[in-house]
Amino acid sequence: MSAPGSLAARLRSETKSLHSEVERAGMMPQMLSGRLDRLTYCHLLRNFHAIYQVLEAALNRHRGLAPVAAVWFAGLARMPALERDLLDLYGDRWLQELPVAEAGERYVRRLAELDQRDPLLLVAHAYVRYLGDLSGGQILRKIVVGALNPAAPDSATGARFYLFPAPGAVALAQQFRAGLGAIVVDGDEASRIVAEAQSAFRLHGELFEQLAEANLAGNHTLG
Repeated sequence: MSAPGSLAARLRSETKSLHSEVERAGMMPQMLSGRLDRLTYCHLLRNFHAIYQVLEAALNRHRGLAPVAAVWFAGLARMPALERDLLDLYGDRWLQELPVAEAGERYVRRLAELDQRDPLLLVAHAYVRYLGDLSGGQILRKIVVGALNPAAPDSATGARFYLFPAPGAVALAQQFRAGLGAIVVDGDEASRIVAEAQSAFRLHGELFEQLAEANLAGNHTLG
């Protein structure tokens, strides 16, 4: 358990309400209930691909910074799995035909800005994305498989994004939490990281809302 007042404890407590809000935003209630629209899901993965492309390049670039190194290690990278899922679910023109939502573009711009000017704050985005993928993402994997491959509950098709290599999601989550707990920053730096994590959750909420609106408007066409 994280020590009271530690960065890990602050991230958990000071983003808890936003995390709950995001789970109820836009497309998420429908997804969590198992009513998953395949094309909307492809758009979600496309936006995640844009986000992870910048995030993972930035984390690699700044892994000499101790706080970044603490939360970025082998097994976390999501890009190859995202590309395989998009190929399986949409086809080989996913990159050309699936747009990035405005909220996704703003997320990408923010990550690029941190890469150039303030890499310490990448820790916040690693926390929001990877710990979510390693924990709640495992519930989403079962939902995705149930919705897209009901006749093959053990299939990985379309759900590789939520599959992690050995030692697996549980062990990697423990490793991530241990790394997060070992980060030493001063109070001002911790506050900045927490504020960045809160902003990341808000951007996720906006992304989920925009994807739901696009789906309702019928703006999705499967290539």
